[in-house]
Amino acid sequence: MAFWAAIGWAFNARLASMVARAIAPTGAMFTFLALWTGAFWGKPTWGTRWVWDARLTSELILLFLYLGYMALVNAIDDTRRADQSGALLAVVGAVNVPIIYFSVKWWNTLHQGATISMTAAPKMAETMLTGMLLMTFACWAYAFAVVFMRTRAIIVEREQHTEWVSEMVRKQGAGA
Repeated sequence: MAFWAAIGWAFNARLASMVARAIAPTGAMFTFLALWTGAFWGKPTWGTRWVWDARLTSELILLFLYLGYMALVNAIDDTRRADQSGALLAVVGAVNVPIIYFSVKWWNTLHQGATISMTAAPKMAETMLTGMLLMTFACWAYAFAVVFMRTRAIIVEREQHTEWVSEMVRKQGAGA
């Protein structure tokens, strides 16, 4: 999201800003899902659903950044100003991503280090690895599909007063 927001901001590329807006709800949903399912997993593992662990806290901050981005861009009526303001928040908020990733190395946290790396064999059973890779692929496929659909909807919404959108609506209405 920060990448597309920065491209939109730096080059005044409207489509990049629209893609950033389309990514935000999906990113927020996956971040919330990670925190929520982690709470279910944490109870039997650590004896509590939440601790102020570095990784959990930085992930919660990421959720707040997603929600803040969506609130900010929707609170400003001028689309160009909203995209620029949102891009600033997204770019500054991107600093949190390496903090989340490296938190287990930098601080003494409850979370273990990486189970899968590019330089070593996986430290998990093959069946678990297969399931994890399958679900990773499924989540990426879902994210791409939803982002493309949301981007299309944002384009049509922003361009609703143009000739090509009116023509598209007429053609779809005639085909129904």
